Amino acid sequence: MNDLSQDPQTQELIAELGRLRTEHGDLNDAIAALEALPAVDQLQIQRLKRRKLILKDRISAIEDQLTPDLIA
Repeated sequence: MNDLSQDPQTQELIAELGRLRTEHGDLNDAIAALEALPAVDQLQIQRLKRRKLILKDRISAIEDQLTPDLIA
């Protein structure tokens, strides 16, 4: 049986997934910090939230690639 965790492409996806999750968490912290300020820059918060959604979509796509298709 071939161990997919040894595949270089799989290792690359796992590393990217970790980076994206870290960035997603950092954006979450940044958004919370900005929202706590008395003078809130709504445009900047909207941009960060949009970036966070893009990251979430990319994370989901990578997770789908790494998850075996059980129907097949």
